[in-house]
Amino acid sequence: MSLEKPRPRPRRSGIESEEERAWVGFYRRVGRDPAIATEVMAQLESDLEMKRSHLALYLCCKESLRRHKARQARNKRIGQFVRWLCHGLFVRPLQSLQKGLRHGSDIAVECLPEVVKEPAVTQVRRLARETEF
Repeated sequence: MSLEKPRPRPRRSGIESEEERAWVGFYRRVGRDPAIATEVMAQLESDLEMKRSHLALYLCCKESLRRHKARQARNKRIGQFVRWLCHGLFVRPLQSLQKGLRHGSDIAVECLPEVVKEPAVTQVRRLARETEF
């Protein structure tokens, strides 16, 4: 053991400790929330001295925004794939079925037997038109 007395730590005020606690909270939250990362980064960019003293926080903000942008691009690609897949599985077969039914009804009508006109029906119509009958 040394005989030297440990140096007394300077006593910090309550404001300084709360300020430090707030900065530690920013370090934790900027990784999860891109809105906070954007605000903190804008604040640090506006004051160069603050940016120098909290360079790690600034870099954490940039990393958080970069990850958020990559996550959005990935989600967009997944969404496009899901839309393409649903269109192929649901919309395209439904459209083909509708098109087939539209043309199928014409074919079905042509397949029906021809209506044989009864000669008596035309005779009755002709007689009904005559005024003396």
